[in-house]
Amino acid sequence: MSDHSAPILIEARDIALDLADMNARKSLGKRPSIRILNPMSLTVRRGEIVGIVGESGSGKSSLGRVLLRLHEPSEGRLTFGGIDVTHCPEAELRPLRQRMQMIFQDPQSSLNPRRRIRAIIGAGLALDPEVTPKTREAALESIAAQVGVDSALLDRFPHELSGGQRQRVGIARAIATRPDFVLADEIVSGLDVSTQAQVLALLKTLARERQLALAFISHDLSVIRSLCDRVVVMRAGRIVEEGPCGAIFERPANAYTRQLLDAIPLPVPDPGWLDRETAEASPSSRSPTLPPGAPVRAAGNASPQP
Repeated sequence: MSDHSAPILIEARDIALDLADMNARKSLGKRPSIRILNPMSLTVRRGEIVGIVGESGSGKSSLGRVLLRLHEPSEGRLTFGGIDVTHCPEAELRPLRQRMQMIFQDPQSSLNPRRRIRAIIGAGLALDPEVTPKTREAALESIAAQVGVDSALLDRFPHELSGGQRQRVGIARAIATRPDFVLADEIVSGLDVSTQAQVLALLKTLARERQLALAFISHDLSVIRSLCDRVVVMRAGRIVEEGPCGAIFERPANAYTRQLLDAIPLPVPDPGWLDRETAEASPSSRSPTLPPGAPVRAAGNASPQP
C-alpha cells in the first residue's frame, strides 16, 4: 500500500486538453479544436502506483501525456515537484525530463533496432552526473540485473530478444535516469500471462524501493487490481470515479465502473485440474487456486470492453 503521508509529486488542478481536429478543414489557416479532456484534478504521491483505466477513447493515454507534459494543458494548472510546468517552454522543461520517463506499450517499435541493448540502456546513464566513464559499465549491469536482463543479452539487438525481455529493457531504459515519475502505457497487453505477472511484480518492487510515482494505464482491471494502490476510472474524457483500489473493486459507486467490473473474465480450470488438486489435497487444505496460464471465459452478458 502507498504511504498517504508521502509528499505529492504531481498535482493537476482543473486541467483540460483541447487538440486540433485533424479530420476538419482548416479555417483561416487553423483547424478547429476538439475537447479531449474535460476539467479534472488528480494527484500522484511519491511511491504511489495509480491505475488509470477506461475503454478505448476514454482519454486515459491523453491524461498520461498531460501528466508528462507531452501535451500542454489547455486549462488548469500542473505542477511537478512543486514546480509549475503548465505552460513551461521546452527549454525550461528539458532539465526536468530525466525525472519523468515513459514505458511504451510496444517495445518492438520503441527500441531502436540498430542499437544494442547495452547502448539503449546506457543512453539514460549518460544523463546521470554521478555515473563516470569508469563506473558506467558496473552501473549498466546493475540496472540490467535489477530488471532481470541477463548480462549475456546486453550485446544483442532488440529483435533477438523475446517480448518479455524487450519490455524489461524498456523498463531499464526508463529507470536509468533515476526518474521520480514513470508512466506505463498498456505495457503488458501484448505479453502472455506468466510474463505479465513477472513484469507487474518488477514494477511494484521498483516503485517501492525507489519511491517512484507510477501511473499505470490499462484497459484490464484484473491487472490494475493486482498492481495499483489507487484507481482512476475514465469515460469520454472525464474522471467518473476515483479511490483506493480495494474500495473501487469492492464498492464501486459509479454505474460505468460496475459495467467494467462485470466484464472482467472469470477463470476456468483446465480439464482434469480440479480432480488432480482434489486428489492431492488433504481434508484440511483450503480450496485450490487457479494455476498460472489457465484459460478464461467471459462472465455475464456483453458489456463495454474496457
